[in-house]
Amino acid sequence: MRKSLITLGILIAFIIAILAMWIFAGRQISLFLDRFATIEMTSARINSIVYEGSGTGGILHINNLDLGLNDRNDPTPSVGTTKNDQVALADRGKVFAFGPARPEADNLATAPPQDDNASIEIRRSLLSWPTPLDINFMTGHSPSWKRHLYYRLLWTKPS
Repeated sequence: MRKSLITLGILIAFIIAILAMWIFAGRQISLFLDRFATIEMTSARINSIVYEGSGTGGILHINNLDLGLNDRNDPTPSVGTTKNDQVALADRGKVFAFGPARPEADNLATAPPQDDNASIEIRRSLLSWPTPLDINFMTGHSPSWKRHLYYRLLWTKPS
């Protein structure tokens, strides 16, 4: 009887330790697992790209999805036109041309050329983590579980 109580006590302590680790380190564990696998939520062909900004940072509108280019620790990418009048993204010395620029008021706009295979994927983490201590003072509602979202731009050119 005494041996089974000790085993039960160790098992309960182990479960409490795992739950505490999940609550306090769940975000880091989720990021670690995301290096190996994520789950695809949606995928769509790209029909239009519109850049709204001053050349560095700004917002890239892909179809109806708004992607902020300012939320990076690294140097922010630059968006502009090339000498061939192509809308392009430049990052760390590399330039990627999206397609020919279309005239649009105050924004750079383009659509992928017909030969290019361009799509955007939205992926999510395998593991969510609890956030029982998050408080939102403005609306009172705060999500009790969080999960990472990833946006992946896939672009294949014929050349």
